[in-house]
Amino acid sequence: MYPDLEKAYNLVHKLRMIYSHAKEENVLKCLSDWFDDVERSGFKYFNAFLQTLQNRNPDIINYFKFKNTNAGAESFNAKIKKFRAKLNGVNDRTFFLFRIAKIWA
Repeated sequence: MYPDLEKAYNLVHKLRMIYSHAKEENVLKCLSDWFDDVERSGFKYFNAFLQTLQNRNPDIINYFKFKNTNAGAESFNAKIKKFRAKLNGVNDRTFFLFRIAKIWA
């Protein structure tokens, strides 16, 4: 009923499948094919995302080599933000960093 929406969904699904099933040796080919599919689709709202993927290409390839993400760092940042929110701001930065080091180090 909505062909553009179906096409966009299929592009997103194809990218998910690349992350789920692609091997290190063929990930560049898969991503290149996906970039071509997106460009042929003519959807302009994918352009910023394409640019981000192209800029972060070495990091993406490292994910397929080592299966490492920055999820741990993001989780730690969220904990710090929550801790800071409980204090209603930070007045003494040195003491704040000291407390973080003692609690989570």
